[in-house]
Amino acid sequence: MNLPETMRAWVLGDPDEIRLTTKPVPPPGRAEVLVRIDAVAICATDLEILHYGSPARIEGGLPFNKNFTFGHEYMGTVAALGAGVDEYRVGERVTVEIHAGCGQCKRCRQGMYTSCLNYGRPEKGHRANGFTTDGGFAEFAVNNINTLVRVPDAMSDAEATLVVTAGTSMYGLTELGGLVAGESVVVTGPGPIGLLAAGVAKALGASPVILTGTRDNRLAIGTKLGADHVINSKTTDAVAEVLRLTGGIGADYVVECAGTPAALDEAVHMVNRGGKICLAAFPHGRVDMDVAHLVRNNVSLFGIRGEGRCATHRAMALMASKRFDATLIHTHSFPFDELETGLRYARDRVDDAIKVVVTRT
Repeated sequence: MNLPETMRAWVLGDPDEIRLTTKPVPPPGRAEVLVRIDAVAICATDLEILHYGSPARIEGGLPFNKNFTFGHEYMGTVAALGAGVDEYRVGERVTVEIHAGCGQCKRCRQGMYTSCLNYGRPEKGHRANGFTTDGGFAEFAVNNINTLVRVPDAMSDAEATLVVTAGTSMYGLTELGGLVAGESVVVTGPGPIGLLAAGVAKALGASPVILTGTRDNRLAIGTKLGADHVINSKTTDAVAEVLRLTGGIGADYVVECAGTPAALDEAVHMVNRGGKICLAAFPHGRVDMDVAHLVRNNVSLFGIRGEGRCATHRAMALMASKRFDATLIHTHSFPFDELETGLRYARDRVDDAIKVVVTRT
């Protein structure tokens, strides 16, 4: 591509403040490519970063007023290749994972690059675009080739941005054991990750898939994505209903995507003896849970960060083969210059926004 020397990029100012500025187009290094960003989805974590700063960390501290570009659920077109890269070619459409581990620490060598022991140290090779290095609310971004997933010609740009969300759901199920065919799965919280967790679980053969939440319209989307049963926990005792639907023993797996104290404690009592719980949401503070119940019943608890163990590749395979329709959660789109409006729609759930996508044009 004929590349410019500079690009437009949104950067954080003070909390809840962003501004559009100009930055140099970053050069790709060894094992990296430059991606022209064509579309980027707004994640709830982007809203957390905008308001609180955390979990982003720049120069050892909060990311405010450091010329930092956030945004991490993006896709685009390969615009330039770094030294030695022959795995991709200029012009290919790709979607991206967030994390590229350092590749040399104990966790990276175990395949746990989202738990890289050099997290936040780009000088050691670690990148978490939109968290510790510049992200996707810009015209270009650099990505390690290990973070790229090719996008099929038939898939739209907007749908391709949802692969990270589906990959996070896939990672949760991977950490719970991976083989969920015939197992009962409860998903709590019908946000983007929870809704796609229901779709991924069903695509992997889980039975039954039960989705809980407080919004009937979100639960209806969950049904379209594959949930066998939905429970409005505002009007129904969710724990009692899960026990009824599972013959009184509880579910084999619970994927907790709400992050509220009530949902976390409910998850403890929804799972059966010897079952497993995946914590996929970020609680805002300390949470009281019935830990004694976990111990007495041999329940395993797993926390996940992002979309590890190449889960985006597996999620893309399911999406490309139409095993579930991720586009059901895409509700709004805005052009790049209107990012502030897109963030407001996502934050305030204007018109019941679920997934808001910002496009290059």
